[in-house]
Amino acid sequence: MAEKADPAEGAKRRCVCLIDAIGRLPPSVAGPCRRTLLKLAESELSFLARRASSPSSDSPLSVNIGHLEAVVHVLQHLPVTGVSRVCKPVPLLPASGEVRRADSSSKIAHVDIVCTLKGIPVWVVVSDRNPNHVTWHDGHKGKGLRLRIQQVVAAAQFSPTLRPSSIILFFSRGVTDSILKKIVDEFQAIKYEMEADVPLSSVGFLEEMEGEWVNIIARSYQESVALEIKVDNFEKPARDPKVGAGESIPGAAETENPEGNVNLNYPTTFDTLISGLRPPMKGKDMASAKTREELSGGDLINFDTTALIALVSDISNGGAEKLLNAEESELRQRFKGNLPFVIAQANSEIQKPILPELGAVICGKNGVICESVLSEFKELIAMYGGTKEKLRADQILKWLSVVPDNPSDRMIGLPTTRKLAKKNKVIFGTGDYWRAPTLTANMAFVRAVSQTGMSLHTIEHRPRALTGN
Repeated sequence: MAEKADPAEGAKRRCVCLIDAIGRLPPSVAGPCRRTLLKLAESELSFLARRASSPSSDSPLSVNIGHLEAVVHVLQHLPVTGVSRVCKPVPLLPASGEVRRADSSSKIAHVDIVCTLKGIPVWVVVSDRNPNHVTWHDGHKGKGLRLRIQQVVAAAQFSPTLRPSSIILFFSRGVTDSILKKIVDEFQAIKYEMEADVPLSSVGFLEEMEGEWVNIIARSYQESVALEIKVDNFEKPARDPKVGAGESIPGAAETENPEGNVNLNYPTTFDTLISGLRPPMKGKDMASAKTREELSGGDLINFDTTALIALVSDISNGGAEKLLNAEESELRQRFKGNLPFVIAQANSEIQKPILPELGAVICGKNGVICESVLSEFKELIAMYGGTKEKLRADQILKWLSVVPDNPSDRMIGLPTTRKLAKKNKVIFGTGDYWRAPTLTANMAFVRAVSQTGMSLHTIEHRPRALTGN
């Protein structure tokens, strides 16, 4: 007669596999998030080990393994980027307005993932419960799915720095039709389609036992259901900035404002690069909910000052070799203490030109800059730019839409410190308000934001300096 398998041993193997999967998560999952997941998985493993050594073998198994597996599955979802928090509570402040007030005795709402999804800040709440055991409202215990969603929506609306645009509910084992209808009716949820290239089952965990490879865990997500609740459905935007076209830089040659064709090939010259941008949206009200919804799918990109400098720098536009061949005394007089950085940038440019790299990012996009970037960029060009760099600066501004400084509420909510300077909060926060990734070389600020737990959508580029040519 075959010996009955010990469920604890199977659960322990799942924990070991889960720990391995956490170690292989993509770089978009920040280090502190990985450590949190590892701590939770190792805690489950320790519990199971204690249970195995306990004389009371009938004690219940942990029920958290499946939940952690589902969280890791979502983190492997390719469009998920900028993961800044996992399995952490967020404060539940008193709700008002259109959002129903949750039980005042609850001080926090649990969120499984805080991240950026397809360029939009989102919270993800994961359920791994048997769908037949999910209750909508449990009046006796004061719990239920309805209350939990209310708490998360309320926390999302009034969280000053972590506020998402959407909440994703991921039911890893599916959801009943009756519960699904209630979520759709009460919270205006819509189905969120997972990407086709994301595996619906997590097998891939094998262990060698007695000379043979056997499956340890075969977790299927064929029945999973994802729903999206848009936070803006519960609160109308308060601000309504307008859009204007970029201004010319005094002293630079005038060029016609470009119109027409969009070059979707990755450009190798400055002229073809900027012609790959879409024409500026003169007079178009980007603040309207409809326009923001249209542009949030990846058609908008926010430039910070470092990105504009990189585009117009003579190093990026064929001057790197000439710069390296110049007399050292001349270079030291021009760049003084910054010479090592300039030389490093010139060598980097020769090894790997930056314009094709930037072109791959911005071609076919609507480019925007906020007023602070426009002012800073014009000032730097006037002080340090050469004739050719000023010409390029004037050209690039004709392709960009200028929006008022309008940082998102969650960015405003961050404390202003040496690392979180007000100027950068305005620049990156304005991009965040328009749900646009910010193209930047200022990774010190990006790291500082990540350390606060906020998920921020940015695209890194290599730095370049003005040369005066």
